[in-house]
Amino acid sequence: MTSHENEYVLGTDDAELVRLGLQHRLWSAQAFACWERAGVTPGHTVLDVGSGPGFASLDLAQLVTASGRVIAVDESERFLRYLAQRAASLGIAHIETRVGDVHTLDIPAQSVDVAYARWVLCFTPRPEDVVARVASALKPGGVFAVQDYINWGALSLSPRSDAFLRVMPSVGKSWRDRGGDWQVGGRLPALLAARGLRVDYIEPLQRVARSTDPLWQWPTTFFANFIPRLVEQGLVSERDWREMESDWNERSRDPNAFFWTPSMVEIVARRV
Repeated sequence: MTSHENEYVLGTDDAELVRLGLQHRLWSAQAFACWERAGVTPGHTVLDVGSGPGFASLDLAQLVTASGRVIAVDESERFLRYLAQRAASLGIAHIETRVGDVHTLDIPAQSVDVAYARWVLCFTPRPEDVVARVASALKPGGVFAVQDYINWGALSLSPRSDAFLRVMPSVGKSWRDRGGDWQVGGRLPALLAARGLRVDYIEPLQRVARSTDPLWQWPTTFFANFIPRLVEQGLVSERDWREMESDWNERSRDPNAFFWTPSMVEIVARRV
């Protein structure tokens, strides 16, 4: 995330906080499977890179138990305050929150067993810097687990919506204008190898949401929260957004409709 609250492309307001909580629940099975592949166990120190409000951090804290530690790093003070308050209410004392830029992570060398980043590197102008900092922080044999986009633009909606097809490229433009890369997953194996990390696992992460599935709420909330921002920025016309919104609502009532999620990749790499 960026250095000012209002610069994070998706925002840090209450609506985004709620959306992120729903997003984590809808993708929690994939997250837990990734953490199992990464070997997260009690006693580990886990670095949550770009933690946001810490929904993953709270789950990771339960996996490492009180004998371990979770370090949650994010640039949003608001999100980290939420995490600290939530952890305190749950009696979890082994989460450490740090306000900071993921490009300049200040973590002691060889102090972390596992680092985790989900939908973070796609927003960073210099993912190679993030990888370098994480690699330095990992212990020998430590693991960096990443879940991120390899082709966000591959998402699709059926039945087809022309307005949807007109609006979606503007989402990618808004990320690129801030230095992000919605195809960052394709660059990661080389970036990891350059910092002495061996890729032990790499697989696609792809899902299909039918209109009757809980996962349908993932794109629904994203579009409702984010596309109006693009209208305000002049990247999307009000007419296109209203037409897309109408089409989406129509698909939501169609039991045969489906949404193909953006193409993602999961990579588990080990420091050798």
